[in-house]
Amino acid sequence: MGSSSQVLSERQASGDLSDRREQEKDLTDMGWRDAIIRVLEVEGGPLHYASVARKISDSGLRKKVGATPAATVAAVISESLRKEGDASPFLKVDRGLYALRAVVPASAGIEVTDDAVDDSSDMGLINAFGMFWQRGEVLWTTGQGGPRLFGQQQTGSVRVDFSQQAGVYLLHDGSRVVYVGQASPGRLGARLGEHTRDRLSGRWDRFSWFGVCSVKNDGTLSQPPTTFTLANLISTMEAILIEGLEPPQNRRQGDGFSAVEFLQAGDPARVKTEKKRVLSELSKMLDDGS
Repeated sequence: MGSSSQVLSERQASGDLSDRREQEKDLTDMGWRDAIIRVLEVEGGPLHYASVARKISDSGLRKKVGATPAATVAAVISESLRKEGDASPFLKVDRGLYALRAVVPASAGIEVTDDAVDDSSDMGLINAFGMFWQRGEVLWTTGQGGPRLFGQQQTGSVRVDFSQQAGVYLLHDGSRVVYVGQASPGRLGARLGEHTRDRLSGRWDRFSWFGVCSVKNDGTLSQPPTTFTLANLISTMEAILIEGLEPPQNRRQGDGFSAVEFLQAGDPARVKTEKKRVLSELSKMLDDGS
């Protein structure tokens, strides 16, 4: 039987571990509002809502951030400002930029709007897009289901499969656009897959896409919009030209359209296939050397 000091030491260690677990639980279970406040406190000044979302994930303040964390942050802050007014802990200092009211003078505030909605409106009918995704990161031979096109808004957010997206796409050879195409609802992945086998197969290594289906927070795609205005159409054409051609005089900068832009995410099936290929080659080399 152990000494009383040993038992006390073990109990203390157990208690410390329990305390650490409780502290970790407090962090990972933090609500969106409290997490936003924590990030802005540490920042000590204005921060773009997309950067706030990234810092929440990077700091481990939330385990689950959904598929559209930037839009969630913008919505939480905007709702607080609308409902609480001057009692809200947040202050909007510029489009997309927020700070804590206790840190920044109230005179710096501007009209309250939902910036994620505004950013999406600036893109017209485009509700999600991806730029310069790598062809080699997609598993194009996936049988009847077709290739999957995984993207995510930021590290730690839910991955979204955009293979069923509808819209237009660009094929790039390096940074040069070599082809422009369109994909009807549910056909983006299939259309791109066709270009890995047709006359364009050897002429592109990257692709960009602009989709009309918005992304829900659970990572699924909404139905394509059925109505639009002339203003929507004009904004859509402008956004595609600016993003696709990158004219130096009006290329948007920074976090601009973070609420609707998605970065390419790897396909687990492609990684698995690549591992099998490497193991097969190693096995063959070993057999040849024996």
